[in-house]
Amino acid sequence: MGTETKSNSYTGQISTSGGNPKVMKDSLSLVRQTVKQQSNQINLNLNSNLNSNSNLNLYSSEQNVGDIRPTTKKQEDNTTTTTTTTTTTKDSIVPFVPIFVEEADVIQGAKDILKVIRPNWNLNHVDFKKFTDGITNKLVGCFHNSSKLGNDNDESYLSINNAQKRILPVQSEDPVILQDEFTTTNDRNETDHLPVQYSDNVVLVRVYGNKTDLLIDRKAETQNFQLLHTYGLAPSLYATFKNGLVYEYVPGSTLNIESVLSPDIWPLVARRMAEMHRVVRKNNDDEPLPMIWKKTQSFFDLVPERFSDADKHKRVKGTFLPIGRLREEFNNLYKYLEALESPIVFSHNDLLLGNVIYTKSMNAVNFIDYEYADYNFQAFDIGNHFAEMCGVDEVDYTRYPKREFQLKWLRVYLESYLQRSNIQNEEVEHLFVQVNQFALAAHIFWTVWSLLQAEHSTIDFDYVGYAFLRYNEYLARKEEFLSLTASKNNK
Repeated sequence: MGTETKSNSYTGQISTSGGNPKVMKDSLSLVRQTVKQQSNQINLNLNSNLNSNSNLNLYSSEQNVGDIRPTTKKQEDNTTTTTTTTTTTKDSIVPFVPIFVEEADVIQGAKDILKVIRPNWNLNHVDFKKFTDGITNKLVGCFHNSSKLGNDNDESYLSINNAQKRILPVQSEDPVILQDEFTTTNDRNETDHLPVQYSDNVVLVRVYGNKTDLLIDRKAETQNFQLLHTYGLAPSLYATFKNGLVYEYVPGSTLNIESVLSPDIWPLVARRMAEMHRVVRKNNDDEPLPMIWKKTQSFFDLVPERFSDADKHKRVKGTFLPIGRLREEFNNLYKYLEALESPIVFSHNDLLLGNVIYTKSMNAVNFIDYEYADYNFQAFDIGNHFAEMCGVDEVDYTRYPKREFQLKWLRVYLESYLQRSNIQNEEVEHLFVQVNQFALAAHIFWTVWSLLQAEHSTIDFDYVGYAFLRYNEYLARKEEFLSLTASKNNK
């Protein structure tokens, strides 16, 4: 179940009409142009703040959000040709909208956001869709019917001037600035992995759940969003606000327990994950610490020894408190898993079914929601995805993928990850063992996550019940998975 259907994924059957995607305009060019035109009308204090540091100027004409492309350069001598890794550095600042959106009124909050980032939209021509309320965040789709535009006499039409008099994007107190050296690898080239861009007549507004900043580094999340976009692995990020993000809508349907097993879809997921693992790099991360260790430890530190709700405390104290017992269980498991030497790659870490979007017209899948994206063990990302195949709204672990399916999935993954077709049975078997054993770590991770949510979240969901669900599955599978060994004879 992970986090996000749960949080901010689309409902299962939301889709847009067919046809080729439109080429997106610069999603923030209108805001930048407007601010430049209205510069004489902007509050002098804001101008002073924005201009105090040229690196923090949100509207520099030289900036193009999402236009940070890794480049590969070849050097030649008289005898050999070698591919060298090069880096490019370019600033990209995500505009910050100084608005707080109330969880109880996310539609109005979305309207307030649109007045800033889409000042030429007539809100009477915007359809607002609240996607399935998740157990972490809330998501609103804003669909603009551009065919209704053009009536300049409409009193409700938000002209650029009127919109900008209401509120302006400003520099946040902790602005997200990408000034990293994005490192290429020798299997990429300049034209590969360009971001697919869809119609700019739809935007998504995601509102964070209460106290989720305890679980998630929001600045790192935004940087991951931008990083993955440069590799063509994430949609465009339009803006941030006090308690959320605004980003591009990816048309399609979220996966469900049937479609995730479809022979037309699962290979796309396997290849997409392999692509992310193979190509995405952050600079200065020669020996990154796996996310599963550092994040789980931080969760353990935050679990209270006494829950504020007496009923919840009564339910958890026998099994989960004191929390030190579960921490010791995880630490022992981690030592075992670390010795497996699964490669450390940049991972999604939360590929539940609702975080995979299938666009049939393009025969493609996209991953959404990067709250937990970070370097991690390769086998964790896959094992977590396999565990999430068991469903979200009604979790049934009898749906955990069978060995035969896993071996086929893993073979397709390895073909893409290793960039060769002659994958040996031993290689598939080896990964099979790692993946299922790391699935155990995923169960503990989301168990501790659930305990934290039980204490802090205001969303109506039985987090305690979900903690027991994940932990009981861990206990049920522990002996079976840890006894797995790779068989060289099985195909």
